[in-house]
Amino acid sequence: MERKAYPSDVTDEQWQTIERAMPPHKSKAGRPRTYPLREIWNAIFYLARTGSAWRYLPHDFPPYADVHEHYARWREDGTVKKVHDALRVDLRALEGREDTPSAAIIDSQTVKTTDKGGFLAKRLLDMMQGRRRRGARDISL
Repeated sequence: MERKAYPSDVTDEQWQTIERAMPPHKSKAGRPRTYPLREIWNAIFYLARTGSAWRYLPHDFPPYADVHEHYARWREDGTVKKVHDALRVDLRALEGREDTPSAAIIDSQTVKTTDKGGFLAKRLLDMMQGRRRRGARDISL
């Protein structure tokens, strides 16, 4: 039984791009795949789109532990970056743009602080260590 599609599911065109970016399967002698790779990628895109935690992955996707294992392996071996780059190139081509941007805008903001940290740094440290100071600005419940 097929599941109902989520808005984050990859399209057929996106799946073709992802398949081309994936490394070849190493051996046919190993354990057969339990879940289709497309469903693993659909789960990854669902998590990326919704910002959900791994454990909150809906039950109609493969188990979160399997999805996380694939994602961690693909992140380490560079597959996630290859897929991202391939999808970006396809999107830019659909928009009639060059494969890579020719310019970038970088915005930076500098906040000066002391080496030892100021009031806020001390306050955060106190809170992490379980101490709390009562002051005029604190709200007590």
